[in-house]
Amino acid sequence: MNKKILIVDDESHLRFLLEQTLEDLEDYDIEIETAENGELALKSIQEEKPSLIFLDVMMPRVNGFDVCSQVKSNEDTKDIYIVLLTAKGQEIDRLRGEECGANKYLTKPFDPDEIMEIAANHFGVELDF
Repeated sequence: MNKKILIVDDESHLRFLLEQTLEDLEDYDIEIETAENGELALKSIQEEKPSLIFLDVMMPRVNGFDVCSQVKSNEDTKDIYIVLLTAKGQEIDRLRGEECGANKYLTKPFDPDEIMEIAANHFGVELDF
């Protein structure tokens, strides 16, 4: 398994918050990359092959649903674990997240401990929360 996380959000303060939340995982040789929009995310996914993505839904250029669909429909990237993070908490949005293949759908504001727990479990890292 590639020990990389990709954080995708067009809001720099949220990218920073997620990086800060996950930084302890770097002690386990897990790399953290970021992208500020869906277009850059798709490029990074092809180049870096992360195994876990925290993906904002509402972004310019290519939205998170479209990024997720493209990743999940590609034979080389379909096994990447994708967590959609969004302010869109309505049931129709959750269903769209499922349809595009997201593994998990979290609404903002999210709980940093839950983000860390998802990542730690994904990589088999035991942390004291």
